[in-house]
Amino acid sequence: MGLPGQFSMTFNNLRDRIISGELELGSQLSEARIAKELDVSRTPVREAINRLEIEGLLEVEPQRGSFIFNLDGSELAKLCDARVALETKALTVAIKERPDRLHSELTKCTDRMTSARAVDDVNNYLAEDTIFHQLLFDCADNKFLNDAYQTIATKMAAIRNRLGRHPEHMAKSYAEHLQLVDAVKVSDTKTALEILRLHIDRKEGSYWSEATQKSSE
Repeated sequence: MGLPGQFSMTFNNLRDRIISGELELGSQLSEARIAKELDVSRTPVREAINRLEIEGLLEVEPQRGSFIFNLDGSELAKLCDARVALETKALTVAIKERPDRLHSELTKCTDRMTSARAVDDVNNYLAEDTIFHQLLFDCADNKFLNDAYQTIATKMAAIRNRLGRHPEHMAKSYAEHLQLVDAVKVSDTKTALEILRLHIDRKEGSYWSEATQKSSE
């Protein structure tokens, strides 16, 4: 086994690079190159790869190697379907059980989004986008619902950091976040759910075309 510190550093480094978009979807990882870059032995690299495979960020193919996950158009659509099912349930519960906390936390998040957009800080905006959706589960306070979401959360963050930069999509996304907060403020669950479904499940326009084309290459 590698030293815990080496494993943790290696795992976090690779995970951050996959989620941030530094490493391309579908690209192959070289254990030797990573070990050299991080100045560690290959043992913690293998351990990190095993952990990342469990999280779904890597796909390990016998006799071929380790590859960053990739999704074709149909798989991306199925991921959106899973998000709709999980996030709409979390939103419904959160509005019913903790509406004030939900509104307060989402408002703080969109305020930070607004600040990020004001200085064209795309990376920070996308990080806040990830936080926004996690807040639905935090405020629903259902461990099992959150555990289910975590199985796709990191993969979704990785996709968001690659495809969410499209200007048209980002403008629509930002507006929908604000509209959702307004609906939560008055506990209008029906409207909030309609906005959330559209926000996650949009399969039209240049953003979706770009997403499916890129993930199918």
